[in-house]
Amino acid sequence: MKYYQIPLGPLGTNCYILSNEAKECILFDPGEEGTKLIQFIKEKKLKPLAVLLTHAHFDHIGALDVVREAFQIPAYVHEKENKWISDAMLNGSYFMMGNAISQKRAEHLISEEGTLKIGSFTFKVYETPGHSIGSVSYYEPEVGYLFSGDVLFQGSVGRTDLPTGSMDTLMKSINEKLLTLPKNTIVFPGHGGLTTIQDEIDFNPFLK
Repeated sequence: MKYYQIPLGPLGTNCYILSNEAKECILFDPGEEGTKLIQFIKEKKLKPLAVLLTHAHFDHIGALDVVREAFQIPAYVHEKENKWISDAMLNGSYFMMGNAISQKRAEHLISEEGTLKIGSFTFKVYETPGHSIGSVSYYEPEVGYLFSGDVLFQGSVGRTDLPTGSMDTLMKSINEKLLTLPKNTIVFPGHGGLTTIQDEIDFNPFLK
């Protein structure tokens, strides 16, 4: 599998594209700059199958509608945050950006942990609240990729001062769900650079 990391918007939110040999692909967190993202996908001759949202804060959903409409694909989000997608107060855009970001709600809702199959792609879905109540992490076991959203970063962890955030819950999610994955798992966070589970165990000051 091949991946692309594309920081988007003023907060540099990472949108990831994971593609297979047939050039089918899954998009994670199209945060903004939809035209740029669509152009990139077309230039690479990729065939999007779906959008997976790690959570529904405004900086992760800003290009959701334009991407879905361009490729006629569905979106997936945890059921606890589906309303956030269309509500500027809940997704944070109203009070953090001063402008309302509202997208259509997701076509598919995640209600529990388990296996998610989309075409030839298979992900293990982990509920990892703490940064937000419906944060989820997607693990692709074949290649050892973990898309962690704003739960775990390189050398840091997600902020917990936003509505529904909780440091105790976040640390429980990280310790019980993410740090138990194989140590060579590559972590694809919502902001910043890639890392590994081993490096975060060894060097992340929040996990000591």
